[in-house]
Amino acid sequence: MRVTKKIREEQIAILETVYAGAKPALHFRNPFECLIAVMLSAQCTDKRVNVVTERLFQTADTPEEMLRLTLPELEAEIRDCGLYHSKAKHILATCEILLRDFGGEVPDDFEALQKLPGVGRKTANVVESVAFHHPAIAVDTHVFRVANRLQLAKGTTPLAVEKGLQKVIPKEKWSAAHHWLIWHGRKICKARKPLCASCPLAMVCPSAEA
Repeated sequence: MRVTKKIREEQIAILETVYAGAKPALHFRNPFECLIAVMLSAQCTDKRVNVVTERLFQTADTPEEMLRLTLPELEAEIRDCGLYHSKAKHILATCEILLRDFGGEVPDDFEALQKLPGVGRKTANVVESVAFHHPAIAVDTHVFRVANRLQLAKGTTPLAVEKGLQKVIPKEKWSAAHHWLIWHGRKICKARKPLCASCPLAMVCPSAEA
């Protein structure tokens, strides 16, 4: 199947219809909790992160409170998230910077976010989109896989896929599309065994299995 502009538009329309109103799976109440939750989500399921943050945020839900925890104490709080040694170090270092440079607030600035320890492009995009409601497309493993399989945006790196998606999806729909692609990857277009037989996009997908 040759994926034309018309087919891409149909793919986007189907995704928008099927996943209308899709929301983040992570639980948070403000930009700081959003930032910490996304930092914890690296190589960890959102379901597990929500269990951890429900416990953690009862103890520390501001940079000041987080810094009252020692490194071993924070590691104990987030141990079941995986990679807890590096995550704990990054969280405490980030909280120090937030207090020193930003008055304890998470900066609403993409470049400033990326300078925080443990915060890469994907995390910064999520925070900009979800916490601050700016148009952004964060490319996680689900978005990367689905975009390439649909040939909605092809690329060998997350950045290439992000830029490709930005070209074919109207800017006002970037943030919503991020969630459409994530949920499609979780529910249907799974990594090992995609459920092509029940996929609403099968007729416009070049990767659909017969």
